[in-house]
Amino acid sequence: MKLVRIDFIILAVFFSIVLLIGYIASKKAGKNTSEFFLGGRGMPWWLLGISMVACTFSADTPNLVTGFVREDGVGKNWAWWAFLITGMVTVFIYARLWRRSNVMTDLEFYEIRYRGKIASFLRGFRAIYLGVFFNTLIMGTVTLAAIKIGDVMFGIKPWITVVSASAIVVLYAGLGGLRGVVWADFFQYSIAMFGAVLAAVVAIRQPEVQEIGGLHGMLEQLGSKAAFFPDLSNPSVYIPLLIIPIAVQWWAVWYPGAEPGGGGYIAQRMLSAKNEKNAIGATLLFNFAHYALRPWPWIIVALASIIIYPDLDSIRAEFPNLTETYLKDDIAYPVMLSKLSAGWLGLVVASIIAAYMSTIGTHLNWGSSYVVNDFYRRFVRKDASEKELVKVGRITTVVLMIIAGTFALTFLNNATQAFDILLLSGAGSGAIYLLRWFWWRINAWTEIVAMIFATAFAVVLVFIVPDEAVVTTNLDAFTVKLLIAVTGTTIVWLVTTFVTKPERMETLYEFFMLTHPGGPGWKKVVRHAEAAGKNINEMEEGKKWEMPQQLLMVFIGIIVIYGCLFSIGSFVYGNTLPGVITGAIAVVGTVIMFRLLDKLRVDGKA
Repeated sequence: MKLVRIDFIILAVFFSIVLLIGYIASKKAGKNTSEFFLGGRGMPWWLLGISMVACTFSADTPNLVTGFVREDGVGKNWAWWAFLITGMVTVFIYARLWRRSNVMTDLEFYEIRYRGKIASFLRGFRAIYLGVFFNTLIMGTVTLAAIKIGDVMFGIKPWITVVSASAIVVLYAGLGGLRGVVWADFFQYSIAMFGAVLAAVVAIRQPEVQEIGGLHGMLEQLGSKAAFFPDLSNPSVYIPLLIIPIAVQWWAVWYPGAEPGGGGYIAQRMLSAKNEKNAIGATLLFNFAHYALRPWPWIIVALASIIIYPDLDSIRAEFPNLTETYLKDDIAYPVMLSKLSAGWLGLVVASIIAAYMSTIGTHLNWGSSYVVNDFYRRFVRKDASEKELVKVGRITTVVLMIIAGTFALTFLNNATQAFDILLLSGAGSGAIYLLRWFWWRINAWTEIVAMIFATAFAVVLVFIVPDEAVVTTNLDAFTVKLLIAVTGTTIVWLVTTFVTKPERMETLYEFFMLTHPGGPGWKKVVRHAEAAGKNINEMEEGKKWEMPQQLLMVFIGIIVIYGCLFSIGSFVYGNTLPGVITGAIAVVGTVIMFRLLDKLRVDGKA
């Protein structure tokens, strides 16, 4: 495909705006690490919420969703739709706790919840493990999507795509810090969403789809592939695609962007909010836009791709020069984008670049915050000046991008592969991140052992145990491996928790007074403090524990977002009555949810 003059003008304007945002933000970002990594802790909820969803609106996400739909139908999206449960738990339970902790990164949490050399080791190790290895693996999958898009649409060599796609995002992220990233996200999300909708419209207008009756005929022909849920009459389909994600995956698996209890760049956004109220608002907006609003344009493109390219051979026939390594189902999305006509192409290319840059920008800033705050300042230069730390952050930004580009060029070949590896690597550790706020007995050894065993299980199950050795009648190989990893890791960390010493009571006192989690899991600590003549529960005196109300809000929030998801999907599919019913449920739930939220004790209420 070739870009015409208007396309180049659109791209030039887009890049100019992004660089201008980075330049303007750089005036404040260079002052100190709080400005560079947290935007001065004064960011509003609406801007942070859009930034969160822009980050997850990456160039590889449409590819991933397309691969899911082509492989197992729309119902396979429950593999990530199930993480909504985690998201709503974060909104109504953990957002307040993170904001109260007042840490700069979620890894700094380790040295306020735990103490001693082992806590310091945990913080430093995870700074490199997550900030460098995991972070660059994620960025590598996003860059891989850019490579595939460049290969399919323009025949650009992979290394050229990596260099050109990385240069500008490194520049504005390095200059503007989190403030620049967040404002760029706001601009880029608008462009990316427009491009996704345009791509869906163009997909439906393709001759092959119109010949069978357009959208309605396509949905009728694809049948179960287009259904919101997997085939509920077939256990081998609905158990791995629906039951396991909802019953196990959301609480048991650590996954970037959907960490149980919040973490990573989601925690970074909550920590940069003005107050608790803005932290809650940001995560609530994120969950609505992430789960309910965005998926449908991608799904429509994916379904249309099945009609136009029913198998990989049909893609190969039309794109004979396509690199064979990248010929997987997820490549159907960039293949469908090749249908765009000149003139519109510049807008859609800008939307793809926007999706790419918003994700990479966030991960660069988040990863460098770990390296600078939790490794360099903590272990290398404790007396480093703020300007030196910002400089190190900018250098780290460049290094992380180089590593991510190397991953994309040498190790990865499809989005689903990376998704599976990441899920298994965090399997079994998720419950710790939920419980460590509410159960005093969790200690640093709990987290270290869980991390080691989860990684070990992932390596063994992915690279040593063949799929045919674990597949069963009703469960595919990956689901069985996930259950093995979750069970094994959970047993190991529970045993470790009870056979190792708990944290010192003084450490637990300080953590409780800082975050005020409350609940029966802290009763022993509160009683111990009272016996020692200390009152650590002053905030809670005369007030009921709010967890029952919070759990009710989580449940209602889940109904609201799923109601919105299915309502929008029903209208997109042309099913008006189901759309009205699920929409009405979402509206009623929203009213109840906000009334309950008004009764919650939240810092920052008007």
